[in-house]
Amino acid sequence: MSPRRKLTAVVCVVVAGLGLAQLWIERSLAAEAQAGVQAPRFEVDPLWPKPLPNHWVLGNAIGVWVDEQDHVWIVHRGSDTLNNNEKGLELKSADCCAGAPPVLEFDAAGNLLRHWGGPGPGYDWPASNHGIVVDHAGNVWIGGNGPGDSHIVKFTRDGRFLAQYGKPNARVSGKTSSGQPTFARGSSDPDNFGRVAKIFVEPKANEAFIADGYFNRRVAVLDAATGKMKRFWGAYGKPPDDSVELGPYDPAAPPATQFRSPVHCADVANDGLVYVCDRVNDRLQVFKQDGTFVKEVFLAKNTKLSGSVWDVAFSRDPQQRYLFVADGINDRIYILQRDTMELLTSFGDGGRQPGQFYGVHSIATDSQGNIYTTETWEGKRLQKFVNKGLAPVTTMHQGTVWPRGGR
Repeated sequence: MSPRRKLTAVVCVVVAGLGLAQLWIERSLAAEAQAGVQAPRFEVDPLWPKPLPNHWVLGNAIGVWVDEQDHVWIVHRGSDTLNNNEKGLELKSADCCAGAPPVLEFDAAGNLLRHWGGPGPGYDWPASNHGIVVDHAGNVWIGGNGPGDSHIVKFTRDGRFLAQYGKPNARVSGKTSSGQPTFARGSSDPDNFGRVAKIFVEPKANEAFIADGYFNRRVAVLDAATGKMKRFWGAYGKPPDDSVELGPYDPAAPPATQFRSPVHCADVANDGLVYVCDRVNDRLQVFKQDGTFVKEVFLAKNTKLSGSVWDVAFSRDPQQRYLFVADGINDRIYILQRDTMELLTSFGDGGRQPGQFYGVHSIATDSQGNIYTTETWEGKRLQKFVNKGLAPVTTMHQGTVWPRGGR
């Protein structure tokens, strides 16, 4: 090699080395900048819960709640959403399988404790159950988003019927162009609902906050003891207006002045703020308990289809510093700083393996800060994510949070 070529080669090596050094410095500085931001870190527990008995399998898992004993409750759609290959036992064509009862209660170790639910005397089980909450008195509330589900049902922990608020197919006045029923009073109805997505019972005032829902466009608040409606509101705290035609969601358009169907959650924090999932509008709106609008945040704003804001849960520290938001289209969990609504990081990915999601639908936390999720559509699953404490945020999206001991 000629001296000139040798010199050229040396220069190239030096330049490349300087470039790599600069890249390393930039990455180190970015990591140091992020080190001041911390968020809860989670790892999936691939062995939780324990296997179900009786060859039971889950259908669309459509609600999850953790009660004051750290027992995990889910509601799912069982045989109604299983294909024939999944319910061979029911069809008497194979030894496996059959849909589990709709309501399942697990202890902290993942053991199945109770199971019940479905149609019975004295009440109307929802055509398509949706959402579950166990209130401070131990009552179990269940909504429904089937075409005629305009009611809520309430039971004891062991499945004894207590009350029903609203009636199915209440005052059906016609059908939409897609064949869905229309209700005479809709979002202004004081007695019935429009396909309820979720219920949250606030213990201090003993009020039930209803995400209402898949047909109506409101948050409705009931006296939890009597079921009497006390107030309701729509987006930005304004009266809901069912006559407004919103059309398909457009992320480039100004924010919609009404909730889009479905209003998917209305959960109350310890400080009294109400967090409402306006799912298809890709936003979380925050209110005072009287319906006064406080603020909003958009998450994955370019998400279309079924939207990005599906459900919320709070961290279990006294201040509830962190907010966890389930996104069933992008299949991840967002972690937000609750007071500023700043997105800190996210985890999860689409897939079938533990720690991945197929339609992550509902989310809840226990007293130890662990997260539980359920999956709808073909996900049909309940998962647990173990709280590993605070850790520096080094990436905006963590992907599948597999246990580190297994890496």
